[in-house]
Amino acid sequence: MRSIISLELLKNLQDRGLIFWMLILPILFTVLFISVFTTGTEGVAREQVILSIVPGYTVMFVFFITITMIANFIKDRELGMTARLASTPLPPYKYLLGKWIPYMYIVFIQIVVLFLFGKIVYDVPLEQPFFLLITSLLLTFTVTGIGLALSLLVKTNNMGIAITQVIALGGAVLSGLWMPIDMMPSFIQTFSKFLPQYWTHQAFQQGMEGSMELSELLLPNTVLLVYGILAFTIAILRYPAFLKMARG
Repeated sequence: MRSIISLELLKNLQDRGLIFWMLILPILFTVLFISVFTTGTEGVAREQVILSIVPGYTVMFVFFITITMIANFIKDRELGMTARLASTPLPPYKYLLGKWIPYMYIVFIQIVVLFLFGKIVYDVPLEQPFFLLITSLLLTFTVTGIGLALSLLVKTNNMGIAITQVIALGGAVLSGLWMPIDMMPSFIQTFSKFLPQYWTHQAFQQGMEGSMELSELLLPNTVLLVYGILAFTIAILRYPAFLKMARG
């Protein structure tokens, strides 16, 4: 399993396209939308916009890691790598963990870099770093878990890209990552509470401004944990069918 982790990390660190998707593009979008939505605003109003956009766009862009995960799983399947590994004594869950864990590292680094960017450039407060750390780790677990499940479910790269767009962009709109959730229709506000993006955004905002109580940390992180466990369960159940499609 360690060799799989090392190989996946090496491949992704050499992928310049991944750096663009995970760091450069989120930073560009953050700068652009903050400049647009803070035009003509000052003081507290400006700070609130920034406090919404920085964590909001962080949450939205971490979901794009699923595109890379899907592409790599399909590539391994088509090149026969999956079949060769399946012929070894390596248990399926260790294969999946070996492919999964490197992306956890990548997403966590992405979150840290985007938060540091917000802190350095826009002086975003990070009043409760421990709460932010816990939520970041669970968000990493959930997002990559969803990516793992999708990697074993979809059959083509194009299908994976389409589903990722729906989850990332659709979830962003419905969860209040683009605009305050209070401005949305009541039925969307109700629906948003079933989405991990909504709870993560709320937890990040409260943790940044220092208004979260320890008891309030439980609900958003429980939602993230449930989504992550459900996704990994789906991946385990889907693996035999995925293996049947593998060449070799």
